[in-house]
Amino acid sequence: MRVLWLNAGLLLPLDKGGKLRTWHLLRHLAQHHQITYLSFADPDTTAAHSAGMREVCEQLEVVPRRDARKGGLAFYAGAALSIVDPLPYAAGKYRSPRYAEAVRRLIATTAFDLIVCDFLVPAVNMPHDLPCPAVIFTHNVESEIWRRHYEQQTHPARRLLFRQQWRRMLRFEAATLRRFDLVLAVSDADRDTFQRLYSRDLRSPIFTVATGVDTSFFTPRPHAAERRHLVFTGSMDWIPNEDAMTHFCRDVLPLVRREEPDVTLSIVGRNPTPAVQRLAEIAGVEVTGRVEDVRGHIARGAVYVVPIRIGGGTRLKIFEAMAMGKAVVSTGVGAEGLPVTDGRDVVIADTPQAFATAIVSLLRDPERRAQLERAARSLVVTHYDWAAVAGQLEEALVRAASGPTLPASAHTDMIREPGVA
Repeated sequence: MRVLWLNAGLLLPLDKGGKLRTWHLLRHLAQHHQITYLSFADPDTTAAHSAGMREVCEQLEVVPRRDARKGGLAFYAGAALSIVDPLPYAAGKYRSPRYAEAVRRLIATTAFDLIVCDFLVPAVNMPHDLPCPAVIFTHNVESEIWRRHYEQQTHPARRLLFRQQWRRMLRFEAATLRRFDLVLAVSDADRDTFQRLYSRDLRSPIFTVATGVDTSFFTPRPHAAERRHLVFTGSMDWIPNEDAMTHFCRDVLPLVRREEPDVTLSIVGRNPTPAVQRLAEIAGVEVTGRVEDVRGHIARGAVYVVPIRIGGGTRLKIFEAMAMGKAVVSTGVGAEGLPVTDGRDVVIADTPQAFATAIVSLLRDPERRAQLERAARSLVVTHYDWAAVAGQLEEALVRAASGPTLPASAHTDMIREPGVA
């Protein structure tokens, strides 16, 4: 099968959850199919990263693009123009005549069996008249992220701005999803949300691709854990992660330290915003920035925390921590869409006091923490290694390329969780 894969960026370096998910899935697909990968690329992209993409695609096509520096003149100019743009800012900033021309050129010169739009935003540069079936791989319900942004705001002007972006994303997401022959969601929760929001708009079935993890790469290091240490990993320029850690340090960590004064915290991830960098001023809080390998940092943690209040899709970070045999405390939003059970594989807590109490309890009860660690590792090793997940994705794409096999109104899983009949 010959596939045109559209994305907004290269996958290397593997420093974000969406990149990791696509990388592992494409690495499997590339063994059996011919993948042409088209994306934007920063002019400073290294030759090594471009060359490394050959592991997951036969042909690489890039369109130069540089994001405006946050806080700079170009950034604020783009944000100002977005006020009158009918598209949401998160999508409109990726409009590119050069990218659109590259898509048209590729589909005119190559007989593709399938086009895959990875994430929502590349669709702004796709023509409406396509010569073959098309699939959209949604890693989040984007409108839900913006709704949660809006709901977390307290300043009137910011509430107005985020409400506007939420409503525009609702319209854009609905219009985009209806263009595709198949929609792939990363969780049953996302699939059900799409159906709830857009049941009147969709013409295609929605199927779930389970989240996976490389269980041979993420393995336990039990002797590395520090007795009173907490850890969080993620891209720290992503607003949900920034919100999670500023909220945690402001509202949860002081409650933990009332009971356990010596508790320390590492915030690990690329491009920490100024708000995140300021958290390092708190005694015992470390902000690392980008690291080459997160495993050593995860290993240090006695408890891995996911205090996310805003989000969609699924958090690969949780599966990575579970694969390393870590006790995870998460909000319900943080664990949303993952096949985990509160009290068995993770601990779910949604208020600052409940979150702090869960952390303190695990720090004080090594036996209970060890039970949680064993159950977490066992779940992901048994059911959610990437090899099994990638095989299911391949089956879905082959079916989509062969033409419609189900009525457009169908939304029963074609891709089921491994081990589930």
